[in-house]
This record gives sequence, C-alpha cells and structure tokens, in this order.
Amino acid sequence: MKKPSLSTIPQTGLAGLKENWRSDLQSGFLVFLIALPLCLGVSIASGFPPSAGIITAIIGGLLVSRISGSCLTINGPAAGLIVVVLAAVQALGEGDAMAGYRYTLAAIVVASVLQVLMGVFKMGQLSSFFPASVVHGMLAAIGLIIITTQSHVMLGVTPESGSLFSIIAQLPHSLLNMNMEIVLISFLGLLILIIWPLIGSRVPAPVIVVLVGMVFAWHFDLAQDAAASGSKFLVSISDNFSADFYFPDFSKLFSIAFWEAVFSISLVGSLESLLSTTAIDKLDPYKRPSDLDRDLTAVGLGNVVAGFIGGLPMIAEIVRSSENVNNGAKTAWANFFHGLLLLLFVVLFPRLINSIPLASLAALLVYTGYRLASPKAFARVMDVGKEQFLMFVVTIIGVLAVDLLAGVALGIVVKLAINLARGVWPSNLFKIHFTIQQQGNDTLVVKLLGSALFSNILPLKKALARLEPGKTIIFDFTDGYLIDHTVMEFIHDFRQNYEAQGGHCQKTGKALETFSDHALAARLMTADDRK
Repeated sequence: MKKPSLSTIPQTGLAGLKENWRSDLQSGFLVFLIALPLCLGVSIASGFPPSAGIITAIIGGLLVSRISGSCLTINGPAAGLIVVVLAAVQALGEGDAMAGYRYTLAAIVVASVLQVLMGVFKMGQLSSFFPASVVHGMLAAIGLIIITTQSHVMLGVTPESGSLFSIIAQLPHSLLNMNMEIVLISFLGLLILIIWPLIGSRVPAPVIVVLVGMVFAWHFDLAQDAAASGSKFLVSISDNFSADFYFPDFSKLFSIAFWEAVFSISLVGSLESLLSTTAIDKLDPYKRPSDLDRDLTAVGLGNVVAGFIGGLPMIAEIVRSSENVNNGAKTAWANFFHGLLLLLFVVLFPRLINSIPLASLAALLVYTGYRLASPKAFARVMDVGKEQFLMFVVTIIGVLAVDLLAGVALGIVVKLAINLARGVWPSNLFKIHFTIQQQGNDTLVVKLLGSALFSNILPLKKALARLEPGKTIIFDFTDGYLIDHTVMEFIHDFRQNYEAQGGHCQKTGKALETFSDHALAARLMTADDRK
C-alpha cells in the first residue's frame, strides 16, 4: 500500500472536524457499539455500578479526546483494570460494597493526580523500564483472573467472597448448581465471539452477543426469575443518568490499603495506557507519533473527573482503539463521537440497557481474558527465549499469589538477577554508555558500549528522539556486551517509525551468542572483559 504523503496527513482541531467528520463519525459509531457492552461488563466485574464504565467512556470521549496527545486512541475503562479496582473495593469496603466503591473513587482521584504529575514532569517514557515479558506476564495473569471470576457469572451462580484461590475452589460447586438458561445465553455469546469474525461482517461481534442475549433473556423472562429468586441476571441502571453519579469518600486516605489501591491503579493504568498508545501509533497509516507525556496528563485529568462523579479509571484501550483504526478514523474526533453517542444512548434509552443479561457481558469478558492469557501468548514469549519465559511465568505466579504490584516487582527482580548472572557489571545495570557521531553529511553512528538493558534504556530513547529525520542511522553493536530483548524490540520499533518518515536504519556487529532463534532475542556481543 502506498504510504500517505505529508500533504495528506489529516488536520487537527476544528479544521480536522470539518475535513474528516464523515469518516470519524462512522468509526465513532462502530466503536460506540463495541464500547457500550464492554463498559457495562467491566464496571460490574470491577464491583462498580454498571453506569460507572459509561461515565468514564463519555468523559474519555468528550474531554480527553480534546486535550490528548494521540490521534486515534479510544479512552475508556478496560478489562486490565478489573483486578486492581475490584481488589480495592473489597479491601477498602471490608464487606460493604457501596462503601468500598466510594473509597475506591477517592483512590482513583489520588492515583489520577499522580498520573497528571507523571505527564507534567515528562515521565511518559518510564514504561520502558518494565521488561516486555513482565508486562505480558501481568496481562496474562489479569486474563486468568478475569476468566476465573467471570466463569461463575456465566454459570449463573454467585460464589462466596474470598481470595482468588477460594473463587477458583468454588468452580465445581458452581458447575453442579448452574442455571441452564444463563449457561445457554453465555455460551451462545462465546460461540458468536469465536465464529463471527470468520463471517467478515461489519457489525461488531459484541453487538450480536448482546442482541442475542436480550432475545433469550426476554424469552426466559429473566427479570421475573430474578425477582422470584432474589438473584440478579440483568443490568440495572437508573432511568435518570445523573442519579448514577456518586462522590468519593476520602476518609481512608491515611490507611495502607488506600495507598496500595492508589499505586496499583496508577501503575497499571499508566502502563497499559502508554503501551496501548504506542501500539496504536504503529497501526496509524499516517505514522503520527503520540506525545506520551501529554497523553498521560490528559488521561490523568479525565480520571480525576471520572473519580469525582462515580466513574472507573480510564486508559487508552487497545481493542477499541484498534477497531477505530480499522474503521478508517482519521483524527481524535472519532473518540469524541464515540463518547457523545454513549451519552445520548444512556440518556435516551436506559430501559434498553436494563434488558441486557449479565451472562452476555460475562461472555465478552471471558473472551477478552482468554485473548490476554491464550496459549499463543505463552508461545510468543517462549519463542523470544527461555529467560523471557521465566520472567513471564514468575510474574504470573506473583500476581496470582499476592497482587499485581508484587508480581511485577518480582518479575523485574528476576530480570535484573539474570542480567547480573550473565556478566553485566552492577554499575551498568542502570547506566547506559553510548555515543552518537556524525559520519559524512547524512549518516549518524549510534555506538553502544557495554550493556544496553531495559533498566538503562531511557537516555538512549531520549537521544534518538532528538535526531533529525531523513538521515541514515547505523546502530553499532561491535563494542556492546549484552543487548537485551527490550532494547532489541525498541530499536526494531524505532527503525520502523524512522524509515516511515523517510530515513534509513541499519545494524552492525555480529553476536557472539543469541539466546533464541527469535530476531529480537537478547544477545551477547563480546566476551566478558573482566577475566
């Protein structure tokens, strides 16, 4: 496909709206169809009222789209935050769901202020400090937790509250006591999600899942069954949207559990948002780089507003953003339209939302969880190298056994230990050594000295970001020692983006040893010179 020229890059602001409103409105509408059920599902699974996710997506569309540093991302609640938000509700509420919800809103507000400060102080690049395999391990663990918790909803059974392993242990009980009508709705939803993409229809699969679920819910008269049994099988929101606004309770501000929630929400939300934005930049046909610091600030401001009126934390969400690109969106106005349509729908048709079965939403979440923790995800990490797979598995175990912060920290410690075991000097772990020299009029040589690692890559990233486009850049690994997978992946992505802008990149230096056959595997360039 021919690359777009600079003259065809869409305009921004009001000029961009006038120029691209048709394509952005069409994409915004299709994304709205996907966002509505996912916002509801993420809210309920997080222990929040169903309307909380819609509140967040509306703010993400109407507010954040106008101030963000990215062109094509869609902001809203995401499955990746279910685990940390639900844990906060349970820990802070101590059995009182509504109290836990309002305490968690306060934690979201404080976490969002941290996000804003990170953006203001140019810390958007800190996502590079987390090794790729640790991040993938965190997401896979989140997927496994979502599958486990939502499986009970798909079976129509409410487990007793407890730890993750307690929820897992109750699966046999739920299987023995499942509601066959609910099971039919949920497994039909899963079947549609698997088969629908093969049909190639423009109608999003989640829409079909919800519509089919609504038909069966009407046929089985689930509203009547729920009233008779005291169970809850359908979504429930107020006819008056403003009645679903709740305000945070800061009375636990000085408790340890509160600050654990703050740091978990801030870390996972910021990391996921930055990674999603970077991934969407790669899909943008115009190769427009996002301003990560500005984007983080915008998401933080949106989260402050969401936390103050009862919403979930938002991120730049990868699934909806990918669909936005595929639907032909040109500018951030597509995100605005998706938020506007959500607002109109929830104000005009609340009773329609109340006929959506929870089983259909659970099927959407289980499918999302499977995509995060599928066998392919494990295989991809294994292909990069055994040490990457070790970090991946250790992170998963840490998340499942303790919590997200502990799992990520454990994965990073394992990675640092592996680098030391491979001969990296302790002084080189957090300090990178490199030079950038001019060679002729149009060639720059980036020479790496010693080890280039996930833990010291930030100065290299900043230096490369300042290079003039359109040059030939040579990455010289000849005098390097250990180049890890995260750095190889970064150089690969940098090369793609730089060449998309008319430049050229190449590498020199033959590896003494690579740790797998993967093109971006970690590699030793020279023997350890300490001997």
